[in-house]
Amino acid sequence: MSISSSGEIKTGPSDGRRQRSERTRRAIVEAFLALLRDDPRIPTAAKVAERAGYSVRSVFERFPDMLALRIAAADQAFAEASTQAVALDVDGDRLARIRSQVETRGNTCEKWLPLWRAVNANSGETAELRARIRLMREAIRQRVELMYRRELANLTEPARLHTLIAIEAVTDFESWGRMRDLYGLSFEEACEVWKRAIDRLLPPTPAVEGRDESA
Repeated sequence: MSISSSGEIKTGPSDGRRQRSERTRRAIVEAFLALLRDDPRIPTAAKVAERAGYSVRSVFERFPDMLALRIAAADQAFAEASTQAVALDVDGDRLARIRSQVETRGNTCEKWLPLWRAVNANSGETAELRARIRLMREAIRQRVELMYRRELANLTEPARLHTLIAIEAVTDFESWGRMRDLYGLSFEEACEVWKRAIDRLLPPTPAVEGRDESA
């Protein structure tokens, strides 16, 4: 990249190559994610290359191995999910907050469950994958704390921590997978199961202006 006498920024050949390489990298990650949505088994490099429209050599020019591709896909998914899963109704009544949190979480699980399973597959092999899993779980816990801070504020430790752990476990990716795949529940039915469970796990909601919100 250079700057002309008029101050215009010019893109040189090396910048163009980097941009093309980055586009190829993104296409490979997107192909990996798309294959996981079609089939929960971790795809081979050959299948990823075919789906992306590149050669296997192109895959390994951007990623040293398939583990590195899994990590890149996890990072992209986390960034997308963080952007899409906006916290809504954080100041609503108890049932509005439960409904909002559950439906947002359900949509996240619906989209990213295949990747979650791929990231967890043999996650003990590398600290990088374990770190991604911890990061995702921490994000879930923070969302639970945000949505139910009024109820949790009434609890002393360790009851507060135990309630957080219980709600996180109830709304885990695998919990969603069991409801949808094993028991054949619809999206709405699975959400309803979570709503009832969370409502029972939370302590009574403090009254607001003389009104008790507890179910």
